[in-house]
Amino acid sequence: MTARTKPPKVAGLTPLDALEQAAECLKTLAHPHRLRMVQMLLRGRYTVGELAEACGIPSHMASEHLRLMQRCGLLAAEKVGRKAYYQIAEPHLANIMACVEARFGGGKG
Repeated sequence: MTARTKPPKVAGLTPLDALEQAAECLKTLAHPHRLRMVQMLLRGRYTVGELAEACGIPSHMASEHLRLMQRCGLLAAEKVGRKAYYQIAEPHLANIMACVEARFGGGKG
């Protein structure tokens, strides 16, 4: 196969452009603070301050992590008065986190 030749299509496989999007979102998740935030958000809604405290990081850093995950469509924010509450927007995150916790010991930290 030359550099200009398209790879053959194999029935049942996800298209490569969709896998590129998946890889970008998985890269976004690939950070311990982001994984902790997802763990928490799968259990309820939280503010930036609450998530920052749970991760032991300043609020501005937590905001950046949340922004990156929002940009991938993983999270959503809802404004209530002066506070923004974050929640899971991508239901498949529960399956991804279940795999992570099963492999790396969920509930131990």
